[in-house]
Amino acid sequence: MTMINNMHLAKVAGLQKIDTHRKPETVATQPPSVNFHDILFSKHAALRLDDRNINLSGEQMERITDGIGKAEQRGIRDSLVLVDDVALVVNVKSRTVITAVNQVTNEGIFNNIDGAVIV
Repeated sequence: MTMINNMHLAKVAGLQKIDTHRKPETVATQPPSVNFHDILFSKHAALRLDDRNINLSGEQMERITDGIGKAEQRGIRDSLVLVDDVALVVNVKSRTVITAVNQVTNEGIFNNIDGAVIV
């Protein structure tokens, strides 16, 4: 198989050299919206949800997604997201729930967060 680069092709066919290093033109668009299916649950969080019999509705998941978006806008890296009686510790960048607890059964102490969002 013979490889022909752009320069060689330009010489042979009398064509202009194609700039393959040019950045593609960008069109200003709104950032893609994130839906609640984009939220990930760590293995630990999934176990905690199951162990503590926490079931999140679609509406709650949408509120959590909204809360993560708000945390991201404020530059929060690891957030406590409170939704109804459930507290979730979330890594905002990866949109991953690290752990989940019922607020009623928790001692009320959360560490390793740099912000909180109530949704």
